[in-house]
Amino acid sequence: MSAAQSQTLVSKLEALQCHFTWDLDISTSLLNHRRDNLEDIGTNDGNPGWYKLGSNKEAQKFFNKATEAFSRIRSADEGPWLVVNYGNLAWLHHHLGDQAESEANLSKIDTLIKKYPSPSQEELHPETYAEKAYALMTVSGDKTLVVDYFQRAIEMQPGIREWNTSHALALMYASKHSRTGLEDDILEKMKLPKNRIQRTCTLLLTTLINVLREEKE
Repeated sequence: MSAAQSQTLVSKLEALQCHFTWDLDISTSLLNHRRDNLEDIGTNDGNPGWYKLGSNKEAQKFFNKATEAFSRIRSADEGPWLVVNYGNLAWLHHHLGDQAESEANLSKIDTLIKKYPSPSQEELHPETYAEKAYALMTVSGDKTLVVDYFQRAIEMQPGIREWNTSHALALMYASKHSRTGLEDDILEKMKLPKNRIQRTCTLLLTTLINVLREEKE
């Protein structure tokens, strides 16, 4: 690969929306803690932290498992939910020196974006917003951004139960860590009336309480 081709590839990689390009504050201690949690619960989710910890084979294994997990959860072999993970794989193979495989994943991303465009030309795909929100939640990132990303995803693609649940949790967490609860600027950004937020949080808490009661019984 020539220098010009290499620079073009890097430019494409830097333009991706994935864990490697998002400004995530990930420390080694946090990654070790998350890795231990993942091993304890036996999750199959992909996590770019494996690469950052220097375990290239583990990183690739978990990214591939993430692809399988998404397909199983969505009951489909492909969809826009794979864009972020293919971006992770493109970056990983680039770091491993396998530029051909990196470009292959970039081609997969292009195909998915053309086949499943965002409902809004000025916005990221809702699946990407949701993945970005989950990533920030994992590393205890900006609570306001987490709420905002979930809200954007839900507005464009309502009806995803996991997003609504995570959005409600993010709202409660943001309120808990705010001196004045859910501040006015957060409410304005989300364009949600305060009583609706309270109803959503109350409903979620009621559901959680019922689940705990059933487990005890």
